[in-house]
Amino acid sequence: MPIYVMLSSLTDDGMETLHEHPERIKEVNAEIERLGVKVLHQWAVLGPYDFVNIVEAPDNETIARVSVELGARGTVKLMTMPAIPIDDFIARLKEGREEGED
Repeated sequence: MPIYVMLSSLTDDGMETLHEHPERIKEVNAEIERLGVKVLHQWAVLGPYDFVNIVEAPDNETIARVSVELGARGTVKLMTMPAIPIDDFIARLKEGREEGED
C-alpha cells in the first residue's frame, strides 16, 4: 500500500485544543484510521512543522480526502507527499535506462 509523509502545523486554535486536551492527538489518529489511512509513525517536532506522520493509504484520493477533512476544521495545515521506497525508486530508474537502450 502507498506510503505518504504528512507534515502538519497547528493553527492557533489547534494549539489551544492540544494544550487543553493533549489526548486529542490519539483521537485524531483514530479518526484518520476510520477514513482508511493507517498512521505508521508519528513524531512531534520542532521547527516549521509540529508533527511528522508516516501514513499508509490505499491511494492518492483517500489521502487527499483525509487532508481536506482535517484541514477543513481550521486547527491544522497539512503538507502531504507520496514516499517511494528507495529500492522501488532505483528499480524504476534502471527500467527507464534499459528501455532507452535500443
